[in-house]
Amino acid sequence: MPPVIAPATPADLPAILQLLEVSKLPRAELERHIGTTLVAKEGKQLVGTAALELYGAAALLRSVAVAAEQRGHGLGQTLTAAALDLAHRRGVHTVYLLTETAANFFPKFGFRPIPRSDVDQAVLRSPEFTTACPQSALVMARSLS
Repeated sequence: MPPVIAPATPADLPAILQLLEVSKLPRAELERHIGTTLVAKEGKQLVGTAALELYGAAALLRSVAVAAEQRGHGLGQTLTAAALDLAHRRGVHTVYLLTETAANFFPKFGFRPIPRSDVDQAVLRSPEFTTACPQSALVMARSLS
């Protein structure tokens, strides 16, 4: 049976943070965005996550992670698609992300590399852009409109 995708709850936060640590992804201030975080669970075990930081008509997709034993089965794609659907339902027009390791993963969802100067100012002020991710991280964006 495939993992179930559902909205995260505050009780999921420790497992989410542990998965992000193991995946070597930034954890900075994720707790502020638990209401727009999704989790994948197999039974009671958290095996994946994806989060959105909402900034009006813009959003930052972050913390897309899948447990090692679940990789290669499409769970990351399912989580990403669910996060983009959530962004669309929340009225987001443009979704941004930063990546150092998944530049080949996100184009299948319509993301394209862009210069940092093209990122919405509110997103640029997020912890991911200001402190959590290095300047060398690739910036990508996708329009939802």
